[in-house]
Amino acid sequence: MTIDKALDGVAYLFLDTAPVIYFVEQNPRYLTLTERVFSHIDNGQITAVTSPITLSECLVIPYRSGNTNLQIDFFDLIVHGKNTHFASIDQTIAQQAAELRATYNLALADALQISTALNLNCQAFLTNDKQLARVKEIRMIVLGELE
Repeated sequence: MTIDKALDGVAYLFLDTAPVIYFVEQNPRYLTLTERVFSHIDNGQITAVTSPITLSECLVIPYRSGNTNLQIDFFDLIVHGKNTHFASIDQTIAQQAAELRATYNLALADALQISTALNLNCQAFLTNDKQLARVKEIRMIVLGELE
């Protein structure tokens, strides 16, 4: 399936950590796919939704390496990106994350991410974690399975 077909009908797209890293760091394997996604976001066809989990996970390596420019790039894109909503995690999201963990045996970060997407009415969740495809409450778009 193509990325454009996978995004068909998606107005709100949750961005998991890996696709954001691939885009910002220009990962050659996924750059074309992520550029298409961010093109849809930039032109207003899609609103991206992110969370503090995405921000925290993206900043680990730039903090370890002392790469301030990369820290700023991630922060600007995730928190202040054009057509991007930076969502807070509240008690409703936390409770639903616990339910998702219980049902699917997810890691806490994944459960919080998916719960955030669900609570903000995202139609799809962009990831590269094939294991998350077992979650049935939201459409999972796995980059590694796209053309």
